[in-house]
Amino acid sequence: MKIICITQVKHLDGVYDLLEEFGNITYVPDITKEELKSTLFETKTKYLFTNPNKQSFILDEEVLKDSNIKVINTCSTGTNHIDMKYCKENNIEVWHLARDYELINQLPSTAEHAFGLMLSLIRKIPMSFHSVRDGNWDYEPYIGRQLKGLTVGIIGYGRLGKMMETYCHAFGMTVKIHDPYEGYDDLDLVLRESDVISLHVHVTGKTVGMINGNTIKRMKKKPYLINTSRGEIVYEKKVIEAIEEGKLSGYATDVITDEFGNIHNSKLVEFSMNPNRNVIITPHVGGMTWEGQTKAYKWAVRKFENI
Repeated sequence: MKIICITQVKHLDGVYDLLEEFGNITYVPDITKEELKSTLFETKTKYLFTNPNKQSFILDEEVLKDSNIKVINTCSTGTNHIDMKYCKENNIEVWHLARDYELINQLPSTAEHAFGLMLSLIRKIPMSFHSVRDGNWDYEPYIGRQLKGLTVGIIGYGRLGKMMETYCHAFGMTVKIHDPYEGYDDLDLVLRESDVISLHVHVTGKTVGMINGNTIKRMKKKPYLINTSRGEIVYEKKVIEAIEEGKLSGYATDVITDEFGNIHNSKLVEFSMNPNRNVIITPHVGGMTWEGQTKAYKWAVRKFENI
């Protein structure tokens, strides 16, 4: 069968070789939206293999309308890089990893990254490095907080939220938990009592824009905000305003709302350019570890055995 692969896999040991076992591969990890549209139309390919981290556009009607695509196989738990409504209406199967618990329970990489972002933000590690790089050696502007004794509010108590809780307890932090679907602590309590708020939720009708002007007003401790979920969870304009007004102590994120567009249009990225603002942005690298990616990609590729 013909498979078009629009995500990088050749850097991962054995993944591309495994993919070749299932058919003829068109390997175009840097393809543009227009190029993909043309390629799908010309080749009549039925199977597409992807991952949101390198995909700079959404797989929507514009791309898929005149194609023969029957299956989109994404090596991810999230699917906001795919127009799921269009796929359902046009009988395009979308394979993802969200319910592959045997696999994802072995993948702590994103939770580890969330903890690393939290530590970097609270201890102002990137800011102090910028200062040293510029020839300074003054610690006073970069005095941070110790984790022990701080309260972290974890929003989203699934696999990654539970992992984050374990790491925070190991550092002597108090943990408050809110989950949009499972209950636990009241959201107002988490917002009011947390020194740090860490987001671990999927994109749904309940979670899109859940960090907004209203929720920020209910935060009483000027918390640090950590986001390794999706950019859509946070209303970035209000986060920028809150940092400028001193209502948030900082924002560390692995995702932005302009991720599948032109990141040069991102007001958040522009805002972060000033090294004196306590903002850290990483390029959706949370799950990008050699161990985690090799295991996840091989698992996803083997789904082609079901065809």
